[in-house]
Amino acid sequence: MSGPSSYEPKTAFERWLDVRLPIIRMANDTALDFPTPKNLNYWWTFGGILAVCLVIQIASGVVLAMHYVPNAGLAFDSVEHIMRDVKHGWMIRFIHANGASMFFLAVYIHMARGLYYGSYKAPREVLWILGCVIYLLMMATAFMGYVLPWGQMSYYGAVVITNLFSAFDGVIPGLGTYITTLLWGGFSVDNPTLNRFFSLHYLLPFMIAGVVGLHIWALHVPGNNNPTGVDVKSKSDTVPFHPYYTVKDGFAIVLFFIPFAWFVFFAPEALGHADNYVKANPLATPAHIVPEWYFLPFYAILRSIPDKLMGVLAMFGAIAMLFAVPWLDRSPVRSMRYRPTARWFFAIFIVATIILGWCGGQLPDDVILPIGKSETGAPTGFTVVWLSRILAAYYFAYFGILWFLKNEKTLPVPETISAPVLAEKV
Repeated sequence: MSGPSSYEPKTAFERWLDVRLPIIRMANDTALDFPTPKNLNYWWTFGGILAVCLVIQIASGVVLAMHYVPNAGLAFDSVEHIMRDVKHGWMIRFIHANGASMFFLAVYIHMARGLYYGSYKAPREVLWILGCVIYLLMMATAFMGYVLPWGQMSYYGAVVITNLFSAFDGVIPGLGTYITTLLWGGFSVDNPTLNRFFSLHYLLPFMIAGVVGLHIWALHVPGNNNPTGVDVKSKSDTVPFHPYYTVKDGFAIVLFFIPFAWFVFFAPEALGHADNYVKANPLATPAHIVPEWYFLPFYAILRSIPDKLMGVLAMFGAIAMLFAVPWLDRSPVRSMRYRPTARWFFAIFIVATIILGWCGGQLPDDVILPIGKSETGAPTGFTVVWLSRILAAYYFAYFGILWFLKNEKTLPVPETISAPVLAEKV
């Protein structure tokens, strides 16, 4: 797919620049004339949506950083200053806060598409791993950004999550305490912690942008996967990226930004928590500490295990499993379009992950299915924590199931990309 260049300079300036800095040639070959499978559906547009989301987050974040004060005594007031006194500050902050949620929504859809259509299979393993690295960096960036408003939920979110690292004392004595103290910059979550998190929150998006560049580079070597999972056989299987997919991606971006705009202008706090409008108070712990919605499945896995160290390992293991998928799935067929058994297990995996997210937002002892009553009259029965354990077990089992589906009975796979495309027109 990364064949010879088709660019021909047309003006004297283009010829002069092309010899010294072939940036126009690179743009033409990678973003305009790049041969792309002709059968990509709208699930592939989320790559472009994610690129736009990243630009919006960096641009809005830079503006917010101009007015934010990373000081434990002033941070909360500086956010209120942005909201009330800075011209259009309220809008910039809501774009940035809701943009994080839209970013994660798009990346989850993007990852689910990759899992369904086998975009992690050879020769795209590095492409998938770089995507997982981007996801990890996004999680770190989002967590640190959530701490910056220095509200009640921000402060106690930092306390809970950073304290998790102390569990590693059970692996190497003193290791967890060292990591926790390093993150805090002292012996508790305080001003040094806020300064460190602000610095890293500002730095990591530019690291994400760098890895995104590698991600796109890794994409352009083997080329795009496609819904059939069949490799490109000839030029008849492809179309130029422009204008076919620039128009398609542009249309999808506009549609995606309609709900984005709705959240910003009509429900800006719908995805947040009311406690974050209360200034951080180390002496008043919130009744229910809840992370942002995009962390909830992993939070549910963490809470489902009573042992702290095992819970932390399970939480990080849930993310680490994604890195191993290219080697766990041994089926010779890429796309689950032709793998009916794998498709059912994948559907259950998606549902299990969504319900895990719901569990993460509930109290672990909440009763889902009442069976009886305790001596105090409170209902007893099947609780959220038990549901979380069952779903967490399936989450990890799914990756083992992929290993054993190597010899599943698959549907006939077309020989070329064009075959099913042309068949639909008959």
